[in-house]
Formats: sequence, structure tokens, C-alpha cells
Amino acid sequence: MPYYIRKGVSMQIEVLADAEAVIARAAALIAEHARTRGRVVLAVCLALFYSSAVYAHAQAIAEIPRDPSEVSVPPTARPSSSLDVSVNPGGEAGASGAGVIAVAPPAQSQRGIAWSHVFESSLMFLTIEHVFRYTTESGTRDAFHTAFWPGYFDSVENLHGWADGDPFLVNYVGHPMQGAVAGFMWQHNDRAYRTVEFGKNRRYWKAKLRGAAFAYVYSLQFEIGPISEASLGHIQALFPQQGFVDHVITPTVGLGWTLAEDSLDRYVIRFVESRTKNPYVRLLARGGLNPSRSFANVLNRELPWHREDRPGVFKPYPEEAVVKSFMEQATKSGVAHPPAGVAPFEFTVTPNYRAYVGSDARGSCMGGGSTIAFRVASEWQIVVDVNGCKMLDLPTNLSGDSLSYMVGPRWTPSTSGRWNTHAQFLVGGTKLTQEILYPEEKAIVIAAAPPAEQGYALHHLYTKDWDTNGFAVSAGTGVDYKINNALALRVASLEYSHSWTQELNGVNYQNGLQLTTGLVLRMGTW
Repeated sequence: MPYYIRKGVSMQIEVLADAEAVIARAAALIAEHARTRGRVVLAVCLALFYSSAVYAHAQAIAEIPRDPSEVSVPPTARPSSSLDVSVNPGGEAGASGAGVIAVAPPAQSQRGIAWSHVFESSLMFLTIEHVFRYTTESGTRDAFHTAFWPGYFDSVENLHGWADGDPFLVNYVGHPMQGAVAGFMWQHNDRAYRTVEFGKNRRYWKAKLRGAAFAYVYSLQFEIGPISEASLGHIQALFPQQGFVDHVITPTVGLGWTLAEDSLDRYVIRFVESRTKNPYVRLLARGGLNPSRSFANVLNRELPWHREDRPGVFKPYPEEAVVKSFMEQATKSGVAHPPAGVAPFEFTVTPNYRAYVGSDARGSCMGGGSTIAFRVASEWQIVVDVNGCKMLDLPTNLSGDSLSYMVGPRWTPSTSGRWNTHAQFLVGGTKLTQEILYPEEKAIVIAAAPPAEQGYALHHLYTKDWDTNGFAVSAGTGVDYKINNALALRVASLEYSHSWTQELNGVNYQNGLQLTTGLVLRMGTW
């Protein structure tokens, strides 16, 4: 067997073995710091589950096949590919690419979702993230010594505002990468879309939107789900971790991250691969320029440099004509044949402005939100709306925000043509939060505290906060302009809302008029 194949396989086994040792050590630390908690048992089980999967994968790779062209992944985990190769036995053919012939992939199911693999990969990803949190964050470890359910509900109930106190790199680089990894994990297991190529074609963009939807679900579970920051660490219960920034940035900027990696894979990585015979240069290009896809490959029990649409880096690269032909087919836009009728599902992103009206009311609120609408009849939808805003016109050193969450019916009498109107009535709840900072007390606290103790831990000593929750209703109407089968512009939507909340600092925030605009994504019509 060629040396470079043995070397590549042994490197992969060493990496996976090191990962197993790190996970096992983290599990031991968890048991040492919190022996009596049921959550520790859960965390240990997850860590052991992942380390067992890593060990099994290493064992599978260690069983080196007799045929060098088969060195890839365990057959049971290998997905279908749109391009494979068959190599003629001559030395020069393998080196130059001559004699490389494109052959049809084995017949496999091209519909549906590999749900078991999605669950397994997600569980592995969650295990890695939470073990890393436990081993690096003292606040997370300390929370393991507090009551589970009260801490969890405190975390979820305390959510409000935008910022969560994390640095820029965490919020706007780390979390988008998390969203990108989740999106690539989904694409690998979405059989009908796993081989899509970056380009101006409907299949690609539909695949990316499906992956972004899964990234949002994964992010929501990581933040406040059963195995989350809220349940394992009660992070959001403490200032300043209560913001919604990660809920929004992870799936949206994560989608942009996947688009960037896809474009690099098509225009840069393929260029490098077609012009070098060195497998390690190809490996470096695939891994360095597509880090999120590489990590997702490992979670999907593939080699980091795996691609769905072409051979591995240690195999001869197909002839340029074959690759060009495949790319033209993969990125072909084709003719759209949308199903008859109206969109069964709509997703809307909305900036909004709210003015508070009525007796003792004062100020306004500006922010944004999102709405999902499910079609239940030709003229009726069920709407779920979540939006938040930052209070304006407040006194110096006083800040505040509002969060509303509602559901209800929407009537859409005109669903054909460019202009579509709607009217809706929603019920739910509203949470209002305000905080005042006392500069003089802050200066005294900071001056008296040792340097090692200065920071967010002292925040409660020089601030005071208020919040109120209450039942809320809203009624409104709006008009959309249809751009194409996929997109519509929400030209304007005007809503009146009333909440049964208490006054905050002498101001009545019960009645509001809200003006909304935004972009509507319609699924099922393109």
C-alpha cells in the first residue's frame, strides 16, 4: 500500500484518539466537581457516547482496505455522490488524471432525511460544545451546585434585550460558525440536496434555506432547550447573558458563512485541486478554506476533507472536461414548476417601530422580530410572531426593552396578483424590563473591589432593575407586494396592541401602535 495512504489514515486515527482522550478527561472532571447531580449523569453519558463513537470510527478506519482507491470512510456511513472515479491500473494514469472516467454512483435513496444520523451528529456536536463550556467556564461549573428546575426557569424567564455580554468574536464569528456547521450537518443528511453546487439554481438556494432552518432549531436547543446553556449552567439567569443576539445571528449569519464556504469550494478549492497532484496541498485547501464543512464532516463520521461531489484528496482528480460537465449539470437552473395554489409556509423578518399611547404613556420602542405563518386554508393562516425592541426617550442611565410573543389567525382575502392584503388577531404575552445604573455607586464599588473581582459579578451592586409580564392581544392589517414566487415585500403593517402589564417607573406601556415592514420568504411555491 502506498506510503501516503498509510500516513493519511494514521494521522486521522491519531486525531480521533486525541479527541477521545480529551472527552474522557472532561467527563472525569464533571464527575469530580458535581457528584450528586442528575445533570452530571446526563453530561457524562453524552461524553461517553461521543467518545465511544469516536473510538468506533477510529477502529473502522484502522481496518485499511486492500484496494487503495477505496480509502475513504466506512461503507455504512458513506453517502451517495454525484461524481466518482474509476482508475486504470497504470502509474502515470493515476498521477496525471488520464484514464480517470466518471461513472454513475451506486443507486441510493434520493429522498427524505436521514433522521437517525441527524440526531447522532447533533448529539455529538452538543457534547463537544457543552464539555468545552464546562471545562473552561467557572460560572457553568458553579451552576451545577444549584437547583436544576428553578435555575432553568430563571434563565428562560430572564431573556430580554439584544446583547449577552460576549465579545465580538464569540457573537459574530463563533456563533455563525456554529450555525454553518449545523447547516452542513443537515445538508449531508438531506438526501435530495446533499450534492447541490453553489450557483444560480433553485435547488441550491432551497437546500441552503432548509439548512438554515435546521441551524435555527439547533441554536434554539443549544440556548434554551433540554440540553442547553439554560439547563446546563443557567447562563441566562445572570447579567449580561440574557440577550437574544445568538438566537438571531447564529442561523442568519451562519447561512452567509455557508454561502461563503460553498463559493470558495467551487471557485478556489477546485482551482487548486485541478492544478496540483500533491494530496496534502489539496487537503490543506479543503480544510483551511472550509473549516465549518470540515468539522461537520467529522460529526457526520466522514473524513474532514470529504466532499459529496468528487473523490477524496488521495485519489486522482477527474479530467477537467468531466468536472466541467458535472458542474454545468449541478448548477443548471432549470424551469420552475411550482405547485398550484398559495405558499403553505411563510417566514418574515421585520424591523418595527412602536409608539406608546394612552393615559400616562410616554416614549417609543424600536427593534425587530420574525413571523412564521402556516397556511391552513386558502384564505387563512396560523401566525406565530416574536419581536423585541429597545425603549427610546428614557432618562439618562435608564435603559429598557420589550419582548412580545403571540399566536393567532390571519385572514388573507387576496392571494393572487402582485398586491396581497391581510388582517390578523393575535394573543400571547408581553415582557417589559428596565434597568437603572447609579454612576456614583459604581465608582465606589469598583474602587473598593480588588482587580480580580471587578466585572459583571459586581453589576448588581450599582444597578436596579424592574420587569413586568402580562397577557397581551394585538390586531392589525397590512399589505404585501409580491416580487416573485419566493419573495414578497411587506410594504407596511399597522397594529394596535394592549397588554395587561404594570407601570414601570410611573409610565404606562399597556397600549401601543406598531408600524412594521420587512421581507417575506414564501416556501412551497418555487
